[in-house]
Amino acid sequence: MIAPRPWLPHPFLSLLLLVLWLLLFNTVTLAHVLFGLLLGILVPLFTSRFWPGSPRVRRPLRLARYGLMVLGDILVANAQVAWLILGPVKKLRPAFVQYPLELREDFSITLLASTVSLTPGTVSADVSPDRRILLIHSLDVADEAALIAHIKQRYETPLKEIFEC
Repeated sequence: MIAPRPWLPHPFLSLLLLVLWLLLFNTVTLAHVLFGLLLGILVPLFTSRFWPGSPRVRRPLRLARYGLMVLGDILVANAQVAWLILGPVKKLRPAFVQYPLELREDFSITLLASTVSLTPGTVSADVSPDRRILLIHSLDVADEAALIAHIKQRYETPLKEIFEC
């Protein structure tokens, strides 16, 4: 992981801002690159005091693999949700599920909740005050235990490995 510098507190955010700026204008001129770099340095610099500390990524390659897996899951879930919605409404079995969290750090819990919400058909609704339960709404729940096991195996276990929680 790149060590933060006082003038560059969030290097990955700085790089992301530069890339997004260039994509926004769909050009790579010197002026756009310089302004993107300026944004990439100034925005994180002035907002860094509002950022909570994030856990250190212990396995960056595993994080990249996790991101690709989530993208694949989003594509598959889109097709599944489309199939469910186009079918008879009577077949839907929506439910709230209380998911027991093993993660303890706020950043990791937020990443898990975001992953669940990004996957079509499921939404993270709430986290208990003690950070032990994540309330999830799912569009179609045949087996609550199977959904919990799927999320634990597919998302939470890799996040525990990535951040060594």
